[in-house]
Amino acid sequence: MDKRQQLMSELMDLCNEIIWLNKPELESALNGYTLNEIELIENIALIPNANVTKLAAASYMTRGAISKLTKKLLAKNIIESYQNAENKKEIYFRLTANGQKINNIHQELHGLFLKRDKEVFKNMTDDEFDTIFRFIGRYRYHLKNITR
Repeated sequence: MDKRQQLMSELMDLCNEIIWLNKPELESALNGYTLNEIELIENIALIPNANVTKLAAASYMTRGAISKLTKKLLAKNIIESYQNAENKKEIYFRLTANGQKINNIHQELHGLFLKRDKEVFKNMTDDEFDTIFRFIGRYRYHLKNITR
C-alpha cells in the first residue's frame, strides 16, 4: 500500500471511529432524532437564510432528501419556514425555540467530545495544524473541481 492509500485508509478509519464512539452519546442525548436531522438542525443554525439548496450543499444530500427532512422537522416544531419580503418565491428555514434547545444540546456534546480528546491536540504546534488544514483544503478544492 502506498502512502496515499495508507493516508486515505487512516482518515476513513479515524472518521468511522469518531462516529462510532460519539453516536451512542448523541443518540442518547438527542433521542428521537436521526444523525441527519441533527446535522440539518446544526446547518440551519449556522447558515443565514437557509434554504433547501444551501442545506443540500452543506449536508452533501440531495434537495429531495433535504425537503423530506425539513418536512419532518416542521411537523416536530423544530424548525419553521419563512419568506423574505424581497423574494416571496424562496422558502427559508430557521430554528424554533425547541430547535434551538436541540442545537444547544448538540453543541454541548461537541464541547464534551473536544474536552475528551484534548490530549491528542495539546502538543500540536501551529505548523502541524496548518499543514493538516492545507492538506484538507487542497483535497476539498480538488473534489469540488472534479464534481462540477
